[in-house]
Amino acid sequence: MTFSIHGLAVARGIAIGRAVLVASSRMDVAHYFIDPSQVSSEIDRVRSGRNAVVEEIQRLQTSITHMGPKEAPHELAALLDVHLMLLKDEELVSGVKHWITDRLYNAEWALTTQLEVIARQFDEMEDEYLRERKADLEQITEKVLRAMKGVASVIAPPTRSVRNKTQQDLLLDDTVDVPLILVAHDLSPTDMLQFKKSVFAGFITDVGGKTSHTAIVARSLDIPAVVGARLSSQLIRQDDWVIIDGDAGVVVVDPSPIILAEYGFKQRQGELERGRLSRLLHTPAVTMDGHKIELLANIEMPEDALSAVKAGAVGVGLFRSEFLFMGRQGKLPNEEEQYQAYKRAIEGMQGLPVTIRTVDIGADKPLDKSLKDEAHMNPALGLRAIRWSLADPAMFLTQLRAILRAAVHGQTNLLIPMLVHASEIRHTMALIDHARVELDNRGVAYGPVKIGAMIEIPAAALTLKVFLKYFDFLSIGTNDLIQYTLAIDRADESVAHLYDPMHPAVLRLVAGTIAECNTQGKHVSVCGEMAGDVTLTRLLLGMGLRSFSMHPAQILAVKQEVLRADVGKLTAWAEQVLSDDEPGLRAMRH
Repeated sequence: MTFSIHGLAVARGIAIGRAVLVASSRMDVAHYFIDPSQVSSEIDRVRSGRNAVVEEIQRLQTSITHMGPKEAPHELAALLDVHLMLLKDEELVSGVKHWITDRLYNAEWALTTQLEVIARQFDEMEDEYLRERKADLEQITEKVLRAMKGVASVIAPPTRSVRNKTQQDLLLDDTVDVPLILVAHDLSPTDMLQFKKSVFAGFITDVGGKTSHTAIVARSLDIPAVVGARLSSQLIRQDDWVIIDGDAGVVVVDPSPIILAEYGFKQRQGELERGRLSRLLHTPAVTMDGHKIELLANIEMPEDALSAVKAGAVGVGLFRSEFLFMGRQGKLPNEEEQYQAYKRAIEGMQGLPVTIRTVDIGADKPLDKSLKDEAHMNPALGLRAIRWSLADPAMFLTQLRAILRAAVHGQTNLLIPMLVHASEIRHTMALIDHARVELDNRGVAYGPVKIGAMIEIPAAALTLKVFLKYFDFLSIGTNDLIQYTLAIDRADESVAHLYDPMHPAVLRLVAGTIAECNTQGKHVSVCGEMAGDVTLTRLLLGMGLRSFSMHPAQILAVKQEVLRADVGKLTAWAEQVLSDDEPGLRAMRH
């Protein structure tokens, strides 16, 4: 039966494919694709884990036969019998083999996926006793996963080809490779990096906002995504056909042939539009009245530099270095590893400038997704970004030395996040100087860097003159600036409707920052999601912005807006928008 789920549109376009559910149980396991050559070894891993648990239960059964009824009640023996029966259940065994063999899931993913499938069957049983056996199934699955722990090898998910087939062909033939749609309750930034080179054609999550990191990475992948879709991971079943309408924020489940045909047409129209935009690749970003605009790229990993160059970026305006630190079980990258990563990014940009932001860990970007920040009531207002770095000078100096060394290989800028106090600025500058001294003492070469600060806290935007005394350039991080100005958790779908880049306070802080930098002759850019939002391009141009940094996938669409813009006419209009109580209405009418 066809039904729709509504969420937040965060990455545009249409995706049609089969649902792949990431286990929504409390078990935290790795999800990655394996090579066909690894199928046998993955099946052996599950078998070994299962056999270990079977042997453990059999030992318990043997031991309780020598106990009295008080020490080992009959219920315990019966429970062990049920667990043993579930472990040997053919549906569990064959299902796991199916996911490994046919879908190339890693062993843990296959096991938890089959758990989801069987658990749904238990939920539908009328007998209450049988329904309650789902908990037993979850328990034995966790036992098997624990038995397998430490055996798994983490590998990067390989790319699997998706053959060009019509949607009708795909519906009729389940044997062909089909586009896959990832469905999850939530995805951490490290999850998203794991899937970055995988086969997923789109993402759906129960939670998240328009600037949550799931949404940001989905946009960087240039694939449709809907977040904040509430119960999607419970309503959508494994292997269901789903459509993601990334423009409307709608997910269609089990579409009828008519709906499928309609969305197939929309999908082809989107591909044609992307083809038209590609013709602008080598066109300079200059407005109709001759203003040259700088279009930069945001990247997460060194390998993203290639996509930035291919998209026509004239540099990297934001390299989010924290992604080098995350998902490593607390083992932070050393100086050499970081140096090599920054070097690859700089060399990958082929002489174009690269701005590296120092690590911005905390809040919605924990070092490891299994480590919850329970020490602070509100992590977004706690020890994150520069505060975390200054609290651990040894770690911070390691990163600073690595960036300074990498600067030998090309134009490099150093960007500091979340500064707000003059004392923090002085402390940071002192550590940068100290890092240079340490490299001098070691006789290690390093290059010159321009130093900039993120303006992402209202207090920073209101004390710009202090920042401009110390820094060569400023970069406006609109994602956090909106969050902190409006007191809204940008990853919380329950307040996502209040997240408004067009709020008068937000626009005035952004405009004021741009104006002050222009007055003092300091370079300023916007590197938050506002920079890649084509509905805001003309407004930012009218405010005086000449440097935009965004995901590579958004550059050509923004360039199209730039080429159509007349800044002379936009300036007066932008001033009117800024004076409005509801600037969004005037902007929409323009």
